[in-house]
Order: sequence, then structure tokens, then C-alpha cells
Amino acid sequence: MDKPHILYVEDDETLSFVTKDNLELNGFQVTHASDGKEAMQLFKKDIFDLCLLDVMLPEMDGYTVAEEIRSRHSEIPIIFLTAKSLKEDKIHGLKIGADDYITKPFSIEELILKIKIFLKRKYVTGSQELSVLKVGSFTLDHDNLKLSNGKEASQMTKKEADLLKLLITNKNKIVERSTILERLWGENDYFMGRSMDVFISRLRKYLKGDESITIENIHGVGFRLNE
Repeated sequence: MDKPHILYVEDDETLSFVTKDNLELNGFQVTHASDGKEAMQLFKKDIFDLCLLDVMLPEMDGYTVAEEIRSRHSEIPIIFLTAKSLKEDKIHGLKIGADDYITKPFSIEELILKIKIFLKRKYVTGSQELSVLKVGSFTLDHDNLKLSNGKEASQMTKKEADLLKLLITNKNKIVERSTILERLWGENDYFMGRSMDVFISRLRKYLKGDESITIENIHGVGFRLNE
């Protein structure tokens, strides 16, 4: 399985180094940002499984970052790490879409336990909620491998459905070639890349009935499903 990918936003250099190092030692992939603006730039161009946000950040505070993230992704778990312990601050964070609050100083063991709980919940509930996805005039029934647009339905292969689901859940965002290959093909090499290109062509044929949908090839980077 892929390592869960965490977006970690913290401007304290020492704390971020120690926390990132410990999370990576415990099997997580961690991308670190030191301010809110950088965090949003990273979030827009990559795929994350969970976000850890400090509240007091340069450029854009953690509350604003959380609101931006939640507006783009309704399901991703968000945990605040903050020195603020006032009840009002915690309530505000939860109201704008955070899933939990950990007050500094915190133990790495507590943080890892919370992360595992939220990731487990995400994968269990997410698999149910995302079994049927819509894009344009099409509906993807991932569990039954069917793509329909109200007029006709197409039976897909498992890999076609998996690939389309990945693109839909990240629509209007670039999904890197390496990410697709590692997640769906198990490895990133030339021959697997050629196979992926064939599957992308198949998806374009499935979706050709709706001109509002395109699968754009970002040369040398990946693909973006535009709606």
C-alpha cells in the first residue's frame, strides 16, 4: 500500500523538523509547508490524505487555509496543532471544518494515534461515499464498473473505473503520472506508462459525449480532468 500522504503546515522550524521526522519514521509521507500560502500551492498540485495545520501562520493563517481546503475537498481530515487552548478557538476551528484539535505541546504518540484514527475513518466511510461519482452529465458507479449519462451505460474494466475515479476525485487538479502509475499499476516505468496512456485514450472515448469534460495531458507531468 502507498504511504498515507500528509500535508503538514508549521512555521516553527525546530518543531516541524522533529514532527516530520517522527511521522516519516512511523510510515507516513510528509510534505511540509512553513506558511499558509505555500500550503495552498502544495494542496492544489498534489494529492493528500490528511492535513495538519498550525493556526498562527505567516501569509495566511491556519483557519483560512482550512476553509480553503474544505471548499475544495469536503472529506479530507483536518487536524489543528496549536498553542491556543481557549474553548472559543477550538469551537471556531471545528465550525470551519476541522476534524480535531491538538494543543501544543503534544506527544508524538498522541498525534500518530489521532492520525491513524482519522485515516481509518476516511478510508472506511470514503469508500462508501465515493462509490458513485458525477462528472458533467456522466455518473460513475465504481462498485459496479458502470458509466452512464442517462441515455446509455458503458461497462468498464476495474482499472478503467479506478483511473476515472482517481481523476474525478481530483478534477480540475493535475494528477502526476508517477502518482497514477504507483497507485494503479504498482510501479512507475516506461512500459507501464504506455499502458496508462492507452487507458487515458479509452476514458476520452467514454466521455466524448459531453464537451464540457476534457482529460488534458500536461506534458511530462500528468493529467487533469477538466470540467
